[in-house]
Formats: sequence, structure tokens, C-alpha cells
Amino acid sequence: MLDPKNAGAHAYMHAIRALLDKISQTQEQAIDQAANAIIKSIESGGMVYLFGTGHSHMLAEEGHNRAGGLAPVCPILSTNLMIHESASSASRLERLTGLASILLVRYQLTPKDVLIIFSNSGVNAVPVEMAILGKQIGLTVIAVVALEYAMHAPLSPLGKRLNEVADIIIDNQGPRGDALIAIKGTDLKVGAPSTITGAFILNAIFTEVAWRMADAGELPPVYISGNMPNAAEHNLALKIRYRDRNPHL
Repeated sequence: MLDPKNAGAHAYMHAIRALLDKISQTQEQAIDQAANAIIKSIESGGMVYLFGTGHSHMLAEEGHNRAGGLAPVCPILSTNLMIHESASSASRLERLTGLASILLVRYQLTPKDVLIIFSNSGVNAVPVEMAILGKQIGLTVIAVVALEYAMHAPLSPLGKRLNEVADIIIDNQGPRGDALIAIKGTDLKVGAPSTITGAFILNAIFTEVAWRMADAGELPPVYISGNMPNAAEHNLALKIRYRDRNPHL
């Protein structure tokens, strides 16, 4: 039991637990579809590409070169769309059309691949445009989005929401504005859930993929922590196998 003086922390932890439970209860079918698509991709020699702008770029990195994570996974990364150099610039850029095609020059997406796009609001131009391009290439596009938020956020010049383009939609169940806890005496809220829910969803999908592959008698291509026995040899073999499709290895 937390000390009463930590009431704010307790409120956030309680709200996060409730949100994760809600995802577990409502998104099972979408997670099943995502796992099926990824297994089909891996078994046909495809890759899983991950993309997000702003804070959502962290979820693309979460799935990359991760202990306990799948090896045939590649993030689509652009410094200009992250927030460590200029949050203001990144916020402006993610709303501009025409950038997604420039980003994809570095990558080799094929119809065998799966593209997972994280966008909490689901309306910014670059994530939506990335989904459109993915569909044009012919790969399976999975969107992780807060649907309730997306239905109220203003559209970009593309005139579409991410969930209207993607093949598989996973609702992270987040609220409008991406903050959970109201601050007494103000109109403000604090406590963002989308990074936690996004990582929860991504790792749930990848765990299901590995589980099903093992059940089918296949050895899942999963990285081992570098501090575990035999990790170096195991991980190197996986990197050699997939590095032609992942410029970040």
C-alpha cells in the first residue's frame, strides 16, 4: 500500500492497471490478427517494420535489437521526427505531407513485410502517409492508435485517419489528450499512458508470435540479453541473418 501522501502516484498506477486490463479484454481479436500477419511474414522471409513520430518513435525503438524481442524487426527512424534535438521542429514536421516517402528511401519494404505504426492521435500527416505508402507497396499495415482521441482530433490535409487506412487496428484505449489524472482545482491533466500501453501491446504481440512458432515446432528468432550465457554467438547469428534488411544493425 502506498503512503497516502503519494495519492497522485497511486491514482496513476491504478488508472494504468485499469487501462491495461481494458486492452486485454477488448483487443484480443486484433492482437490475434497481428500475430498471424507477423508469423506469415517471418515464415515467408519478411520483416516487421515499426514507425512512430514524436514520443511514439520510442515504441519503434522498443522493438529493435531487444533482449527477449524478435530479431526480424526494423525501426523506421528519422532524427528530425524525434524530440531530442528540437521538440518544436519535430511537432511541425510530423504534420507535413511528403516526408514519409523520403524516409522510406533508406528501407526496403516489400509485400512480404508488416508495418506497425504507432500514432496516439491517429491524424498527423506523416504516420497516415506512411500507412498509405505501406498499403501501396502491398504489405500488411497495423495501426496502434487511441480511437476515441482520433475521432475528435483535427484531420491533416490528407483527410484520413490512421485507422481508416490500416488493415489491422489496435485501440490503446487512451483518452483524448493522452493524460489520465485530473489535477485538482485546474483544467489540467497529467500522467500519459500511450508509451506504456504501446509497449504493452507490442510485446504482447511479439510474445504471441514466439509462442505460436514454438508450438509449431519452430525456433523463434528471439534475441537473448547480452549478459546471458552464449548470448554473443546467438545474437550475432540473428544479426547476420537480418542485417541486409535492417540498416540500424
